[in-house]
Amino acid sequence: QAHLVESGGGSVQAGGSLRLSCAASGYMASRNWMGWFRQAPGQERVGVGLIYIGGGGTLYADSVRGRFAISQDKAKNTVYLQMNDLKPEDTGMYYCAAKRGGSWSLDEDDYNYWGQGTQVTVSS
Repeated sequence: QAHLVESGGGSVQAGGSLRLSCAASGYMASRNWMGWFRQAPGQERVGVGLIYIGGGGTLYADSVRGRFAISQDKAKNTVYLQMNDLKPEDTGMYYCAAKRGGSWSLDEDDYNYWGQGTQVTVSS
């Protein structure tokens, strides 16, 4: 059965690192895309980055480019979000999401399948 399950969240100080995992059984087909989104308290959910499962290409939001990196391990059916040099404004609930087909998009409306989220808190 296909599912998306995030893990790896936690509390860190500014400048620290975390690696989030998304167990993506059933979603690692070559034409699929996996996105990472976050939602800060009282704010809308926004896209952080995505990876094209087929070719491994990635795209990042301006706010995290150069600090975050998305990768995949097809053998483990897992997508990762490596977060370095974390800032307090990175605090929020992080979600992985999947879409089948389409193109490069960080619009949450384009994603049909979502995990339950994992909390990241960055203190100053």
